[in-house]
Amino acid sequence: MSAQLMNMTVATNNNTTKSHLQCFHKDDAFKYSAYRYTYLLVFPVALICNIGALAVFFRQSSRRRSASCVIMMNLAISDGSFSLTLPLRLAYYFNEGKWFFPDWVCRLCVFGFYVNLYTSILFLTLLSVLRWLAVAKPLRHRSLATPARTLWICLGVWVFVGGSSVPFLSNGVVHRNNATRCFEPETPKSWSIILVLNYVAVTFGFLIPFLTIIICYSKIIRQLTTDSSPSGTNLASKNRTRNRRRSVHLVSMVTATFLLCFLPYHLVRSLHLHAVCNRWNCNILLALQRGVVVTLCLAASNSMVNPLLYYYSTRTFRENLREAHSSLLSSRGGSIKSASMKRRNTS
Repeated sequence: MSAQLMNMTVATNNNTTKSHLQCFHKDDAFKYSAYRYTYLLVFPVALICNIGALAVFFRQSSRRRSASCVIMMNLAISDGSFSLTLPLRLAYYFNEGKWFFPDWVCRLCVFGFYVNLYTSILFLTLLSVLRWLAVAKPLRHRSLATPARTLWICLGVWVFVGGSSVPFLSNGVVHRNNATRCFEPETPKSWSIILVLNYVAVTFGFLIPFLTIIICYSKIIRQLTTDSSPSGTNLASKNRTRNRRRSVHLVSMVTATFLLCFLPYHLVRSLHLHAVCNRWNCNILLALQRGVVVTLCLAASNSMVNPLLYYYSTRTFRENLREAHSSLLSSRGGSIKSASMKRRNTS
């Protein structure tokens, strides 16, 4: 009798758990629609802008020897790589959440999202630290921030984030409602593991970098306000003023990116994971699920926002972009002119 009662209790708990986990699937239509529209916008813009940014960086033979260019190139590679996975996600959401690709592709897409998210955060943090060094300690900046050292640090970021994201490779396809699904944890244990990984990611992938950026920003502002009097030649003073203005632009844009793209996602994601693991009310769970969808769309849009960072914070990037645009127009005009000349000669 006691064994029968125990089996009934286990069955009841399993049914309760399944019904709780199925709760947020009631709102799948909203999720699929939001992701479709977001990725349809992000994919072409992020791919074209980041490939274009890499092309401009490679044109800058002198800038390639700067530490900031090394970081920005790694950031563009991260964003461009992430955009290449978006067609797979679009196919999934246009098929109403049915995955037709191999299991390893699903795992790679999950892995790629987190690698892009946290390499972007850390590369943006490195840019802010580099800009603070350039403003506050220019001599140390010249000796420490060499392109070779910066490249090794960027490689270390890739290894650290890639190694930390390996557990997400365990999240492959699942079967629900007679369909193969992706991007969905399968069991309550999976959600518990993700909750633990979430706090590791929030601590090392968001809070520490965000605090670092805030410290850099405050020190740059303090440096600019305490050393505002011009000294030296007019040319040196103008260069110093221009560098400081660029520093303020860069750190301001990085801070805005953190506040708009990264902070809401990490906050709502943590609340949502607690709601799932602690079996909060279904209505609260659905509201948090919508919040995760919206904030994840904001986080994904970061890959098409970063090229604006290159443009507005780097004068050489703007000049090379204008040169590339003018050379493209002149070559197009030359080809049109030569074609018209050929038609005249043949007529």
